[in-house]
Amino acid sequence: MKQVFGGGVAAVVASLVLAGSGLATPAWAQDKGGDKPAAEKGLDLPALPADKSVKQTTVIAGKTIAYTATVGSLPVRDEKGKKVAEVVYTSYVLDGPRDPNRPITIAFNGGPGAASVYLNFALGPKRVQFGAEGDSPSDFSKLQDNPASWLDFTDLVFIDPVGTGFSRSLVGEEETKKRFYGVKQDIEYLSRIVFDYLVKTERLTSPKYLVGESYGGFRGPRLAYELQTDLGVAVKGVVLVSPLLTSAGRASQEISPLPSMWTLPSIAAAKLERDGKLTPENMKAVEDYTRGEYMVDLMKGSDPAALQRLTTKVSAMTGLDPDYVRRAGGRLETQSFLREVFRDKGRLGSRYDSNVTSLDPFPFAPEQEVNDPILDAIIAPTTSAIVDFTTRIVGWKPEARYEALSNTVNRLWDRGRGPDTESVTDLRKAVSVDPKLKVLIVHGYNDLSCPFFASRLVVDAMPATAAGRVTLSNYPGGHMFYSRPDSGAAFRKDVMALYGAK
Repeated sequence: MKQVFGGGVAAVVASLVLAGSGLATPAWAQDKGGDKPAAEKGLDLPALPADKSVKQTTVIAGKTIAYTATVGSLPVRDEKGKKVAEVVYTSYVLDGPRDPNRPITIAFNGGPGAASVYLNFALGPKRVQFGAEGDSPSDFSKLQDNPASWLDFTDLVFIDPVGTGFSRSLVGEEETKKRFYGVKQDIEYLSRIVFDYLVKTERLTSPKYLVGESYGGFRGPRLAYELQTDLGVAVKGVVLVSPLLTSAGRASQEISPLPSMWTLPSIAAAKLERDGKLTPENMKAVEDYTRGEYMVDLMKGSDPAALQRLTTKVSAMTGLDPDYVRRAGGRLETQSFLREVFRDKGRLGSRYDSNVTSLDPFPFAPEQEVNDPILDAIIAPTTSAIVDFTTRIVGWKPEARYEALSNTVNRLWDRGRGPDTESVTDLRKAVSVDPKLKVLIVHGYNDLSCPFFASRLVVDAMPATAAGRVTLSNYPGGHMFYSRPDSGAAFRKDVMALYGAK
């Protein structure tokens, strides 16, 4: 269902990544109900405040940067001009005379159901620590300058899709699902939001970049192609952070080698990191084995010699008990592995970074009984920090709850079938349409929710004409590798090269 926008101008865990990959949400992560939209309950929604701005400074690369932070909203209108939703954004724009060559970068997180707070604190001028081993939700402190920020070489805009952050639908649940909560409608209304923002701020002629994390990474190629071919807005570059671009490797796990091939390199990387041996050279050996001997032996099924080779090699690479590997046939299921690898310590690993752990409160239960260690721990520090920034520092004070990770959005999401389960097609189309478009895909080695090796296979299979324009970089860490200062700095360096920044 197409949306019509207007108003003054041309008018997403527990399942954070599982939904983006097309997986069914496991029992431990399922929403058990959730509030329905206020409009359906018959409640009156207070109006959102007018856009609000504040002047700030930060220090990046030893230089003081003066900028304006703005929180505002854009309307979504239906075919008859009725406002059916309001999308909230946060922007950071360099102060001073506008340079027509200064880029603008528009960023989305994923889920579906995740607000853009995570990328905001990864790329924006301020940060709060979250997502690393030893981080505690009660350690929340004031925002600090972010040395890995991109603000010195691009203005930044962070978009919260409908149902996340303070963005909201103004219609009932069923109409909300039809208009916003699905693969196709998500791209249709968000591409127009990007267009409307550019018109509103007079940035249509600026160099434009898109950034998407997780499901936002799945969203990225589709948004780029929609903007190019439907709205007439070309982008110079796309950065896909911890994406899963296709769910093909999640199907037929008992037959296809792909599911196991995707995850083994990340499991091996976590072991190398624990041993202090995580290097590109060692990871190349892991990748070569995975797409070679490992794949061949998996395809031999129950052949005793193949099973013995798998057991010996995989147990050595991962540190897992050989009996466990043998029983699994060399195919390591993620949630089972995350309990097994730290079972002797009574802890659980996170699928978003398997070396980030928490106490297992139910160690004798047959299945994991609690949410993911990282997802549970990041809600408090990120929500408190962004709401304090928005309401106290900027002074934009809506009468509403902030949804950092909305289980309701994720529960209602239409994951689609067939072409809607992948965005590799649009990635290929987008780089074909524009011979100067560049795409950087980045991952943390330890991420089991969106494994880097899935992107490795996608990039390696790109047509030769796209060689050098679609590239992959990997860093120590997991899904939110940028929570580690060294990985955040390396990421910033790679992005500066993409932008041609000095």
